[in-house]
Amino acid sequence: MNGRYASIGFLAAVGSRGAIAACAILCTVGLAFSQSHREGTIVTFDAPGAGTGLYQGTIAYSIGPGGTIAGDYQDSSGVWHGLLRTPDGTIIERNQASCSQGYPGTSINPAGAMIGFCADANSVYHGILRAPDGAITRFDAPGAGASAGQGTFTAWPNGINPAGAITGDFLDANNVYHGFLRSPDGAITRFDAPGAGTGPFQGTLVSLFQPASSGGINDEGEITGTYVDGNNIVHGFLRPRDGVITTFDAPGAGTVTGSLPGTYPAGINAAGVIAGAYFDNGILGHGLLRARDGAFTAFQVPGAGLGPFQGTVALAINPEGTVTGNYVDANGAFHGYLRTPDGAITKFDVPGASTVAGEGTLPYSINAAGVIAGYYFDKNNVVHGFLRFP
Repeated sequence: MNGRYASIGFLAAVGSRGAIAACAILCTVGLAFSQSHREGTIVTFDAPGAGTGLYQGTIAYSIGPGGTIAGDYQDSSGVWHGLLRTPDGTIIERNQASCSQGYPGTSINPAGAMIGFCADANSVYHGILRAPDGAITRFDAPGAGASAGQGTFTAWPNGINPAGAITGDFLDANNVYHGFLRSPDGAITRFDAPGAGTGPFQGTLVSLFQPASSGGINDEGEITGTYVDGNNIVHGFLRPRDGVITTFDAPGAGTVTGSLPGTYPAGINAAGVIAGAYFDNGILGHGLLRARDGAFTAFQVPGAGLGPFQGTVALAINPEGTVTGNYVDANGAFHGYLRTPDGAITKFDVPGASTVAGEGTLPYSINAAGVIAGYYFDKNNVVHGFLRFP
């Protein structure tokens, strides 16, 4: 397991891929079932070649405006492969090289450019860009470490925008995180949030960070993410196109040193509204919206548990301001929800999803049409992709 996950110190009962990785995980694609009424219509799928062992299978991470999905699957040997699912349901493996560590299909833009990251034979991570024509470019942020567990990581499910700008973070030789922006011409700019810590596994993150996703880039080139200060407290930041970073903390966010409470942005739409979560001193998750003017709205999904690592997390927001994410019930199981701009919340579960602790339904992204993509654990601990149509 990569040091970025091992360093966090807890499994995410709030929907992080790190938790899944810590358990062992992944994906599957193909046929399934649908269900309609108040829960909308849900379609499940599995990638050809996806494993059917414990925590193997198919994961959908990012859905484009037309319904194309980027994700990955783990085969029966534990090897990861990137995948693209077209709107007609065709699934294509989208990386020429497999990945024993890393996630080769994390985000996709409207043009069909897909990003991810993979480890080499020395367990050093590198960014991957797959152009719409299939050409693959490997890239490294300047200053990225070259030891096992270090390197370059791309953000998901919001890591590439329509112009082709990519964001993520890198872990340097001292195991400190720094954010980066890769422009469409390939130039990479490093950035650090004011107040970011300089100790091991502290710093600025735009890729995944437990217990929630930690950022992305919008159509305007604005980036949001987290930084971990010298006391291991997590804060949010916003980096506009001019590069002048604003930091922020949600009211009620925890401040207990060392327990990793705080503010976790997950995505930003073109209107500058940030969706994410904050964790209080009891490590209870609360859904969070931050408007462009800095106003915060917190929310809980009815039925969310009120204990540590329970509560509500927002993971994605579409151009209209509709949010999706997951909530963790009192038994520790994951469930999906949809929150419209007027605050109305619809809960949903994929039929057949497990209801035991650490498993269940995990939405990950939503497009302008309100179609949600994600993954779920079945009752045999196999992972499958799903789509939810309004």
